[in-house]
Order: sequence, then C-alpha cells, then structure tokens
Amino acid sequence: MGESSTVLSLRGATKRFGGLVAVNELDFDVTEHEVLGLIGPNGSGKSTTLNLISGSLRVSEGEILLRDQLISDLPAQKIARKGVARTFQLVRMLPSMSVMENVMAGAVFGHRRRWGREAERQVMKMLELVGLERRAAARPSELTYIDTKRVELARVLVGDPKVLLLDEWLAGLNPTELEEGIALIKRLREEGRTIVLVEHVMDAIRSLCDRCVVMSSGRKIAEGPTAQVLSDPEVIRAYLGEDDA
Repeated sequence: MGESSTVLSLRGATKRFGGLVAVNELDFDVTEHEVLGLIGPNGSGKSTTLNLISGSLRVSEGEILLRDQLISDLPAQKIARKGVARTFQLVRMLPSMSVMENVMAGAVFGHRRRWGREAERQVMKMLELVGLERRAAARPSELTYIDTKRVELARVLVGDPKVLLLDEWLAGLNPTELEEGIALIKRLREEGRTIVLVEHVMDAIRSLCDRCVVMSSGRKIAEGPTAQVLSDPEVIRAYLGEDDA
C-alpha cells in the first residue's frame, strides 16, 4: 500500500499523568477502509489513546498525523472538523430533543457541515443506515439502550468522518443486540469507512477487524492480522495475567 492510503499515524505517542505513563511511545498506522482493533486488558491505555487521537487529551510527547498533517497540537473541536469522530462509553444525548434533532447536532458540528434541507436529508440517510428511520420523532427516553447507541452512531456519521473511533460501542448489549451491533459495524466496514475499534468483545474483534494493535500497561505489545495476534502467547499472557498463563 502506498503512503497515500495511510489515514492516521501515531508516532511515539506518549501520555503522562504526573508520574504515571498511561500511553508509552505508541506507534501504529491505520490505512484507508481498514477496521483496526485496539485491544488489551483493562487499564492498558486504550481509551486514553482514543482521547489523544480525538484531542480531548494532549500528547506529552510524540505526534499524531491525519493524512500526513499534524493534528496532535490542535484542540478537539478542530480535530473533529478535520474528520475524526468518536463515540463514548457513556452515550450523551440531549433528552429534550428528538432523535432527528440529536443527529442533526452532528451535521452542524461534524467534519462536513450541513444545514437546512441538505442536513435533514443526510440525517434521514444516516438514521436509515443505523436502522432508526422510523424513530426520527422519538425522544431519547423512549428508546432502548441499543437504539440510543444507534443514535450516537448516526450523529457521528452524519458529519462524514474520515476516521471513526468506536470506544466500546458494543459494551452492555445483550446477545441479540450484540449480533445486531456487529452487523451494523460490518455494514459501515462494507461502505469503506475507516474505523478504530476499542473493544473487549472478542467475537466482534474476530469478525470485524482486519488487524489488531494490542496494548498492555500503556505499551504496544503486538500488532498484525487479527487471527495471528490473538494466538500470540504474549497477548494471551497479557489477557490472562502472569499467574494463569
């Protein structure tokens, strides 16, 4: 693959909180149309890494590039404008607004700004994509848990991001919802979107991710094709803990 197909690059990305190094000299690339899994045990630095990419945290050292342009010195709002969108572990919705209005907020604040009729058309298209076109007028309080997650996904997609960061988007779903959730991310993948997925659900990692980066204690301990990485003894040891491995 040529250089031009690299969408996102981390080069020595490091984050310190006082004496604690949460992310330690992290290097990886995400190529266009790729679904990259960012995995590792709890506390390994995955969410912090997403916070560095999205700009809600600043790197202490190193750099992050979007299509060869430095973004790690920009505020979060500018990074979003340049096309990096993320979901959160806790869905944040505006309770007084309808589903459609909640998604519309993404059309105004996202990478591609849309207004009026054009925004409405795009919002309906995204609600259809996530399977919520019939709930456009509903209030968040009327929705099931997975449907609030679908709204959040539609809201980040409506800005047409270059890179989508999914932070444990599948967490908390029951087995049926989980299947639906995986199918939905598969659809995004088939559309050719570029996704970084932080996830604990191994079935999702196996079925969705082309490659994985594995973190442990803030460092990258493995990277490569998903099946290969998940059978790596060091990765298994990191997940099981030294005593069990």
